[in-house]
Amino acid sequence: MNNELITSDLVDLDLRSADKQEAVRSLAERLVTAGRVTDLERFLGDVAEREKQMSTGMQGGIGIPHCRSEAVTAPTLAFGRCPEGVDFGAEDGPANLVFLIAAPQGGDSEHMSVLAALARRLVRAEFKRTLTESDDPAAVAEYVREEVTP
Repeated sequence: MNNELITSDLVDLDLRSADKQEAVRSLAERLVTAGRVTDLERFLGDVAEREKQMSTGMQGGIGIPHCRSEAVTAPTLAFGRCPEGVDFGAEDGPANLVFLIAAPQGGDSEHMSVLAALARRLVRAEFKRTLTESDDPAAVAEYVREEVTP
């Protein structure tokens, strides 16, 4: 199994979802296929519980659903680009860029450092533009890894 935080198979440049649950499920299914999540429903339940605590929508069209879960085998980041946008509860509207952060339950705070690094990058126009314009999942995965891996 590839232990990189994000790989090309975890990137969906045309994520079509009616709502955030559908968007998260679609990205989570990629985590299952990649062997990063062992129990899809348990993982989705953990993401939903985290989402109840506080919205994961950020200004500027960003959604960052995340959780720690017993179903996660390795710290992982999946990315989806949603042309129509998906509502993650941000005040300024729907998210076009969605990052799903999956962390093992017993893991250290690595997912928090990824979250912080991602949040810092997402305020940069260049970072968002690269993610919005790229048409190569492998290039997107490599770019995100370079930018957010501690």
